[in-house]
Amino acid sequence: MSTSSQAPSQPDTHEPRRHARLWRAIMQPAVGTGVMDIDLGAARAARVLGRGAMGTVFLVAAAGAEAEAGYALKVFDKRSHAAAPPGRAEDAARRARWEVSVLSWLAHPHLPSLLGRAETPDLLAWAMPYCAGGDLNELRRAQPDRVFSPAAVRFYAAELVSALADLHAAGIAYRDLKPENVLLRADGHVTLTDFDLSRLLPPKSPSASTCTSASSPCSSATPSPTAPKPQGRHYRHLRRIFARSESSVAASSGQEPHNLAWYLNRSDGGDDKLKKAKSARASTPLSRGKNHASFRSAASGGVACERSFSFVGTEEYVAPEVVRGDGHEFSVDWWALGVLVYEMAFGRTPFRGRNRKETFRNVLLREPEFSADVGRRWPDLTDLIARLLDKDPARRLGFSGGADEVRAHPFFAGVAWDLLGEVSRPPYIPPPADDIVACEGFGVVDYFQKLHQPPPQPDGSPESLPEF
Repeated sequence: MSTSSQAPSQPDTHEPRRHARLWRAIMQPAVGTGVMDIDLGAARAARVLGRGAMGTVFLVAAAGAEAEAGYALKVFDKRSHAAAPPGRAEDAARRARWEVSVLSWLAHPHLPSLLGRAETPDLLAWAMPYCAGGDLNELRRAQPDRVFSPAAVRFYAAELVSALADLHAAGIAYRDLKPENVLLRADGHVTLTDFDLSRLLPPKSPSASTCTSASSPCSSATPSPTAPKPQGRHYRHLRRIFARSESSVAASSGQEPHNLAWYLNRSDGGDDKLKKAKSARASTPLSRGKNHASFRSAASGGVACERSFSFVGTEEYVAPEVVRGDGHEFSVDWWALGVLVYEMAFGRTPFRGRNRKETFRNVLLREPEFSADVGRRWPDLTDLIARLLDKDPARRLGFSGGADEVRAHPFFAGVAWDLLGEVSRPPYIPPPADDIVACEGFGVVDYFQKLHQPPPQPDGSPESLPEF
């Protein structure tokens, strides 16, 4: 990789100004952002780290003096999405570019940084630091009882609170917190990954108009003052979640957009097993016209900001307001943190059902369960979870006071928030990586070329000729 411009300066610490600068940068990306140009033709990968909806991630050798190190290269294959239904390919490309834009602005110990990027007619690629320790779900499952100690839970939760605080201060709701998206660096500290489902929640403006940028998977409609929803309409909305039949699924273009539960429930067979941590990704974020309300919370500096009505997230971590279709904001991240803390401490998520419908019903109606013994032994832990999992987002821990309110909870007593990376000893240090890329590897471009090669043709023998 070669440097195309000087290193980026530190983000502006004045939050309202930083929020505005981030919004302008995403709407109109600047040229020369300080990241490095990647020569995709020369990039050689040691192995594939993972595959997902937004691309394939490779462990790639760093060039020159850094040959002993490597970086993670995420590659979005445009050709793989070209055959998608109308609008899907454009939406996928928009989310990929959005993730690159967000990464270019992050500068926090527990958030990834953009090391470089490249684009060809067929591929869009971006480089991030390689996290050699795997993800938090793998680490938890490797524990003797598949749970973390309260001290380990406190360590990982504190670092996640710090990461979410920085995102929220910039006006970004993460919206896909789950253990598979929490990676462990070589030093044992954590970092978040996968930002294509995140959303910038802009301040409410009387002249706000619909966002049309191809760089951001968001749509902003002119909001109206928040008004309570009629109880009858809310009741009918919940009935659509749990009682809509297969025969009434077809929706015309003029029909009111549905929420995540309705969308996923269309293919719910009743007895299908929930697959762990599968993100339900909307092809287009939704705005609800006159119901596109605003909110005020500490995360937005007390300034009225827009809600999002997109149906995004992961089934077991999705917040009640997303299921109900009420619109959501930063509180969805605090809810997901509560689910994650519960999972780290007890080895399972608190609302998982036998199928999607039951999971969403549990999210709406069931409280997290704790044994009497757990409540006596770890009262601060159970209280933190209960307050993060308040089904009313306005009463949820973190809504009124933002990350500072979460930090002040007794469970985090004694945490040195300003020195997390310096004085906190990680509960687990990954062993030195032995697959860092001092090896020949394979070409990243070659990988995708082979992927799209047509199947081998018949050899022309009489046995392989088609019958007439």
